[in-house]
Amino acid sequence: MIKTKFNYDYYLRKNTLPHIWCPGCGDGIILKALLRAIHKCGYSKDEVVITSGIGCASRLPGYVDFNTIHTTHGRALTFAIGIKMYKPKLKVITISGDGDALAIGGNHFIHAARRNIDMTLIVFNNYTYGMTGGQYSPTQPLDSFATTTPFGSIEPPFDVCNLAQAAGATWVGRSTSYHAVQLEKFMVDALTHTGFSVLDVITNCHISYGRRNKMKSPVEMIKYQKEKAIPARSAENMSPEELTGRFKTGVLFETKDNPEFCSEYHKKLELLKTK
Repeated sequence: MIKTKFNYDYYLRKNTLPHIWCPGCGDGIILKALLRAIHKCGYSKDEVVITSGIGCASRLPGYVDFNTIHTTHGRALTFAIGIKMYKPKLKVITISGDGDALAIGGNHFIHAARRNIDMTLIVFNNYTYGMTGGQYSPTQPLDSFATTTPFGSIEPPFDVCNLAQAAGATWVGRSTSYHAVQLEKFMVDALTHTGFSVLDVITNCHISYGRRNKMKSPVEMIKYQKEKAIPARSAENMSPEELTGRFKTGVLFETKDNPEFCSEYHKKLELLKTK
């Protein structure tokens, strides 16, 4: 069987290249996985809308040939919700960094999850505000270093997946930019789920985060992802001490029982027309 090469060029706006990401950044791996996942799902370019806020990850929509919108910091989900409400048949995807999604946009994150609106949020989680100088973010590991935590962070980090599930998201998963094949598979799962799906992708910023945390090269950060990732099934047999400093990967939560927001909204509209 002859395996054909995936045609990334078909989905790229080549006139916007070269990209601004640093050499070795994991964002390119995530971008390519997303293109393969969209292709595998069979969506046309016109069916897909990608929104983003501000940050390194948020530059992705500029490079891809779909309906895209680059919005303000932390507000990508609000624009996405508006688009989805007006055109419910569109496949709406939001790209966000950990600071964009959980700090500036934290309020929107929990309410999008609570509503269970049929969209996918992909969090590029590199533990830092890479674009603006390496300030600490809400997912930065305890005791690790940033420009604004030069003596080590004393704040417990958010677990993106636990937060998403607790707030009401109905599909929650995690992978890394090291696990590129798995990442593509989880993206397909998230995109085809009906309801609010959140995929946390641990990725590397060796420039702003790694250099301050003894991982100054992309290779060291990729090794970190490989060594710290624990498949959720394996984690079930591990003690809390064994899991310290590690993170679970896999589809961590999924339910199809909760009503989806757009569907409920339009049902209500039809009901009101009868009164």
